[in-house]
Amino acid sequence: MSALEARQVHVRFGDRVVLEEMNFSVAPGELHGIMGPNGAGKTTFFNVLTGRVRPSRGHVLVDGKDVTGLPPHRIAALGVARSFQIMTLFDEFSALENVALARPAFRAQALHGHRAAIGDPEADAAARLVLDEVGLGSKAHVLARDLSYGERRALEIAVALAQEPRVLCLDEPTSGLGSDGIARIAEMVRRLKGRLAIVAIEHDMEFLFGLADRISVVHWGQVIAHGRPDELKANPWVRRSNLGRFG
Repeated sequence: MSALEARQVHVRFGDRVVLEEMNFSVAPGELHGIMGPNGAGKTTFFNVLTGRVRPSRGHVLVDGKDVTGLPPHRIAALGVARSFQIMTLFDEFSALENVALARPAFRAQALHGHRAAIGDPEADAAARLVLDEVGLGSKAHVLARDLSYGERRALEIAVALAQEPRVLCLDEPTSGLGSDGIARIAEMVRRLKGRLAIVAIEHDMEFLFGLADRISVVHWGQVIAHGRPDELKANPWVRRSNLGRFG
């Protein structure tokens, strides 16, 4: 059974068709990449998978359960977490607090979560484990606003991981990073592979081809090619595109 699946997803905004008959699945422990040119529909599709956009028709399933049309918090509660291309952190809170507040135990306490997260030894220990996992253990008490851009990228992934997901959706995780930052994110994602399903939109094709088990190529709102990285290198459309250098 797929951890996350889309069946015949179609999205229309007025007269504009954005997604047309999109099919997609990611298995437990698999990394499935999504690539394509700007305006191809990748982010809209991500938003469908995570509940931010309701499809005009078609279905989204989490562990075989139809979640089509459920709001984002309901889909998140079923084990789907995501990062965003534009980061969404609490800049006035420390790295530790950002992670602690994302844990399920504290999300359930709503406005009282921040108070409960501060100074709770169990919460601190759990949050520190997640920060260690993304290489930010030494920055636990640094305010999010004072972290470097690359560290903020890592923190956003830590916030997603703190939700204890079964599926992690990463939207352009290397966006704006230099070569060192990309290498650190790649190593982090490599460590996570196999533990949970990962779906990643990514423009850095070297990053994606080096990590993904399968890749779907999206263009004009449709999946025009999919397969293992080595299969896509032999695909005529991919070879004619700027991905030819990987062939």
